[in-house]
This record gives sequence, structure tokens and C-alpha cells, in this order.
Amino acid sequence: MSRIEIIYGDITTFEVDAIVNAANKSLLGGGGVDGAIHQAAGPDLFRACQKLNGCEPGEAKITKGYNLKAKYVIHTVGPVWHGGEYREGEMLSKCYESSLNLAIQNHIETIAFPAISCGVYGFPIREAAEIALHTIVAFLKKNNSIKKVYLVCFEEDICGVFESILKTHHEKEYMPQGSAWSAQPDVEEKFKKIKEEQSKRLNSGFKEIREKTKKPDDPTKKGGFFK
Repeated sequence: MSRIEIIYGDITTFEVDAIVNAANKSLLGGGGVDGAIHQAAGPDLFRACQKLNGCEPGEAKITKGYNLKAKYVIHTVGPVWHGGEYREGEMLSKCYESSLNLAIQNHIETIAFPAISCGVYGFPIREAAEIALHTIVAFLKKNNSIKKVYLVCFEEDICGVFESILKTHHEKEYMPQGSAWSAQPDVEEKFKKIKEEQSKRLNSGFKEIREKTKKPDDPTKKGGFFK
């Protein structure tokens, strides 16, 4: 059985020992996968993350999974892409390695990763996929305690890139014969709803700020002219 599997799906639904959250430095939730995980796990995850004092890019920290099917959430902070001149590739590789090391320390055997930094952080997809798979494959060759690694993508094109690289470079050891990546149903619909909810909360926040900062009417003006 392959130890690496690429899936088009919703990482919040995975029943594994741990899922990995592509978090921001505060660990207090954000958009995309980060927001979806916090929403699915419930408020206890937020409270647990408050006690972690944030996380630096490339590092990883762990909490319980709370309302998730996963026992644990491993939080790692991916690099923002700045053209590749600030060791972004090295930092991304460190995200996967730090998460896998933390998994071993906590006796985790099955783990699911998102495509770290492939969303709003702007990392080029193919380069990110090559770094992720190279790091994971190298790690698994040296460590037998991790039985299964899932790479869970919420966009089909990202899944296709990961699958292509896995098939091209690591097919013998890690690619299930005769099978492409699999998919969970209704993924696009679920993420569409999550994005809509996040947008509503954001717009509501902007409206509240505008109301608080709105200047009172000038009593010396009427109809746009001084009296």
C-alpha cells in the first residue's frame, strides 16, 4: 500500500491521527483552510491556540482536534512568496519536516497535509508541490513510524500538479498503481459556503468600523452650502 496519497477533498473531515493546519503566525485563525479548520474544530481550538504564543514560519505546534475527526491538529506557518529571494523554499520544506517530526514525537501514524502556502501566500504551485513531495519522501525513507501521509487539496488543478510530480518522480515507492488522486464529493460547494461566510463576517466588520468612525453632520452646513 502506498504511504502517500493525494486527495481532492476537505481536510476538516479526515479521520486521521492528525491534520496539519496552514496557519498564520498568531495561530488564532484566518481565511482559507485555516478558517475552515477553526470553524470545524470549534471554539476550544481557538482557546488552546491562545496559549501557544504564536508560531514562527517553518515551525510547528500541536493541539487536540476537539470537534474534528482527527485526534490532533498540527499548526505550521508557511512562507509568503516574495519571488524566491528570501529562502521561501527552505522555509516551506521546514514546515513539512517540522510537522512530521512533531507527529513522531506524539506517536502519530496517519497525517493529512494541505498544500501549504499555495493559497493567498502565493507560492508557485509546481515548486511548492516538488518541495512538499521531496521533503515527505525523504522523511519517510528514514522513518517507518508514519504509516500514511495524505496530501489534501481543495482545488482540482493543485491536485493534478501534485499527482503529476508524485507519479513522475516517486511512482515506484509511493504511487498506487493504476490510480490517480481520489476525490471527496461536494468539496467545491462546501468551500464556496465557507468563503461566503468569511466574506459576510468581513463585510460586517467593515460596516461596524465605518459606523464607529462616521463623523457627525456639520450643523453649520445645509445642502452643501454655508448658511
